Amino acid sequence: MQQDLAEIGAMRALAWLAAQEDLVGVFLGSTGTSLEDLRARAAEPEFLASVLDFVLMDDAWVIACADALEVAPGRLIEMRQALPGGGLPNWT
Repeated sequence: MQQDLAEIGAMRALAWLAAQEDLVGVFLGSTGTSLEDLRARAAEPEFLASVLDFVLMDDAWVIACADALEVAPGRLIEMRQALPGGGLPNWT
């Protein structure tokens, strides 16, 4: 997946997350991000990667987000891999 497409998908995931009143607070608390930071950094690839990292922590969140975005759950993983820090580790 191209990074620009991954960024668009991650922005959609961020919009989904922001609409989840109970979950957005958990994201803000766990990342130390404020609502102002969220708005200011919403287009930064590194920040979008953190959004997907958060969503990908829980299967229920993955399914709910993927359903809302009308994509297969695995597509969220593909988006994350296309953003900074998302490459698979090289253990050799």
